[in-house]
Amino acid sequence: MDTTLDQLNGYPDIGALRPVLLSICSRFGSIARLDILAAGHAGKRQALCFLRMDSAEQEQQLISELGVGRFGGDLVVIVDLHGQETASNASIVAHAA
Repeated sequence: MDTTLDQLNGYPDIGALRPVLLSICSRFGSIARLDILAAGHAGKRQALCFLRMDSAEQEQQLISELGVGRFGGDLVVIVDLHGQETASNASIVAHAA
């Protein structure tokens, strides 16, 4: 399986992660929506990235080539962020379209 998404792990925050994720996914076509939620689990900070492409064909290609999963109608990528979870960033949402 492609390890392209592995390079996303270790970014310090959503602001640093967002442009890299957009760059990786945009090679499959236009990104209609990207929502990134910060979350914590067992002392680990994570980013839950939900995205939609402009077409089902683009989404299928991204799933096939990168191993991205689907949650409801969105594609989802879970990324481990660097550092410990803090209460102040547990509910940040970043939007892009």
